[in-house]
Amino acid sequence: MNKTESLEDFYEQKFHSVPAALQKDIGHFNVFRMEDCISEDGSIKVAYSRRDYYKVSLIRGHHLYHYADKTLEINGPVLIFFNPLVPYSWESLDNSTSGYFCIFKEAFFSGVGRAKAHELPMMIPGNVPSYPLNKKQEKEVAQLFVQMLDEISGEYIYKYDLLRNYLSELVHYALKMQPAETLYKHTDANARITAVFIELLERQFPIESPGQRFSLRSASDFADQLSVHVNHLNRAIRETTGKTTTAHISERLTAEAKALLKHTSWNVAEISYALGFEEPAHFNNFFRKQTSTTPGAYRLV
Repeated sequence: MNKTESLEDFYEQKFHSVPAALQKDIGHFNVFRMEDCISEDGSIKVAYSRRDYYKVSLIRGHHLYHYADKTLEINGPVLIFFNPLVPYSWESLDNSTSGYFCIFKEAFFSGVGRAKAHELPMMIPGNVPSYPLNKKQEKEVAQLFVQMLDEISGEYIYKYDLLRNYLSELVHYALKMQPAETLYKHTDANARITAVFIELLERQFPIESPGQRFSLRSASDFADQLSVHVNHLNRAIRETTGKTTTAHISERLTAEAKALLKHTSWNVAEISYALGFEEPAHFNNFFRKQTSTTPGAYRLV
């Protein structure tokens, strides 16, 4: 897997220069037309990696996007939200891609609405990050991006307040497309414990080098971190999600294992160590139990 792409990497790759004030711009925000970021041969293929910034895109055309260990084929306009925790890439299948995207840091979104960027439903790993659009919706979403482009090139002293509002409108536009019962569920003690558990689990990723190691591997490990009894943690997570603590850990480990097998050249022993297994044989047994195939066979598919 490629190393995490920073904002500096993004600007160097796309424009061969980095904005002078980027290091000081803690809450960085920018917006672009996709057509302005297409290579000279007209092709588009974004390298599979994690980023250290958030991205929201309106993509038109026929394309594949790879998100964590999943691949989706989409033909038509789609609004997609990408978060720094999950590696992704996308590629055009017909070289007719157009659209817009904006990039921003967590600090830029701070203070907007009731949630921080990483708490938004579409930004939580495992939730749906993509929203297919009909013609009316595409026009409305595109207009928000056009307003962003117009505003960011202007001289209005409070333009970033307006840009923050346009970004919030994009978020709420997508949220209104979701069933109400899926939004902002963390209303009781069990839900709060579960939310913190999920955050602790995700905080151990990305695995970016063979020397990095996944350390919180059991329900007891997480209970100790949360200062609660392991039975209380297990009960809260099961009541909130319908799954056991161990199932959540195993599913997340499996997703990371699939990503590492598909998108790195590390050998199975290196992946095994990074994921916290003492022996490659233990990793092989775990992976076979979760997927009904071996790591080596999965890598060849």
